[in-house]
Amino acid sequence: MAAIYLIRHGQASFGSTDYDQLSDKGNQQAKILGQYWRARALPSKFYCGDLLRHGQTLTAFVKGYQGEPIPMVIHSGFNEFDHVDILKKYNDQWNNFAEMSEEISQRKEPNKTLQKEFSKALDRWVTADKDHEYNESWPQFKTRCIRALRNIIEQELAKKRVITTGGNNINKSKDILVFTSGGTISAIVQHILQLNDRQTLALNQQARNTSVTKLLFSENMLSVDYFNNYSHLEQAGDDWVTFR
Repeated sequence: MAAIYLIRHGQASFGSTDYDQLSDKGNQQAKILGQYWRARALPSKFYCGDLLRHGQTLTAFVKGYQGEPIPMVIHSGFNEFDHVDILKKYNDQWNNFAEMSEEISQRKEPNKTLQKEFSKALDRWVTADKDHEYNESWPQFKTRCIRALRNIIEQELAKKRVITTGGNNINKSKDILVFTSGGTISAIVQHILQLNDRQTLALNQQARNTSVTKLLFSENMLSVDYFNNYSHLEQAGDDWVTFR
């Protein structure tokens, strides 16, 4: 049996005109996770979405881990949904994203205001039966995420079959780390556990930055071992635990 660890990116620049950029805290969160991983088995491969915050999280993780080089594959199937498009289709005011972000930043509680707006926009995307309006609909997003996961599993199982046939188990599949986003992780967990969309949105709201979700798989099984583990941040101190 092999394991896939889905790692959410570190804290990004939520509320700014360029969300796809880790904050200083986000970089340090990923480094803390890398340090935490030193006590674990050596990963066999890294996968990484091609968004900037995914790559930055992987880079900071490797700095903290300080282990031997590990093969890395960029896989756009693990990218997050397009939050800018989702906000624009929810409210025409978001057509000027920079201006709207600036306006909200001037309010008394900008993060709470933006989170409330974003939650409503997500709800519309998922439940309002307006798939044709979006660049990528909710069903299309889920299909993409599951396809990316299956792609990894199929490759690893195929490699294991070749190794087993050859009688050499030295390089058999081990732990795989995937650096991705909360929406992607939630969609994958929904698929495995057969959750409804409301439950999936609730999961997404709970995902902490650099949290780890562990999947187990074999030829005939795929399961969730645990979801949203951020004990590495709790050990570092409660101030390191963030949602966005």
